[in-house]
Amino acid sequence: MLIVPAIVLSAFAGASAAFSLARRGRHGRHGRRRSGSVLQGRSHGRFWAFRLAPGEELKSALLRYVQERGIRSAAIVTCVGSLTSAKLRMASADASTPNSDHTKQLSERFEIVSLVGTAGVGGGDMATCHLHISLSDKDGRLVGGHVVGECVVFTTAEIVLVELEQLAFCRERDEATGYPELFVRSL
Repeated sequence: MLIVPAIVLSAFAGASAAFSLARRGRHGRHGRRRSGSVLQGRSHGRFWAFRLAPGEELKSALLRYVQERGIRSAAIVTCVGSLTSAKLRMASADASTPNSDHTKQLSERFEIVSLVGTAGVGGGDMATCHLHISLSDKDGRLVGGHVVGECVVFTTAEIVLVELEQLAFCRERDEATGYPELFVRSL
């Protein structure tokens, strides 16, 4: 993997990033505690910037970057670049249809319009992430969804992460959704 040297950025002297996640719905607006995990947290942030080269797979390279640096919790600040392919899960997927194919394999040149999500090694030995991407084709039409993988970089992918230093992101199976969902631990 070719990565332009990592740079730790400080947007302003003494700058910090506040990150708050609140689970809504059956547990109320303010989240809940669950066996040492909280569903919201506040933390100072440290920024990391790096670039992926042509031919690299975006999700696996991002996970490797987080893993190698031991980043326990991070949010995607921005990503610009282009892809030649992507495999995305569409919004129709849910726990009631686990064996259905809700994915689309896309194979053409795309501009990355947006990449959002969370990543970290806060719940174990391996980095995990939850990413959503929006892509535009040659005619400017948009497609987006949950990043499954196979997002191959065409020219570049320039990524900025914010590491949330006082938090750890864990993924645990949520009975309500059937998916491993984010739980936030304060350190």
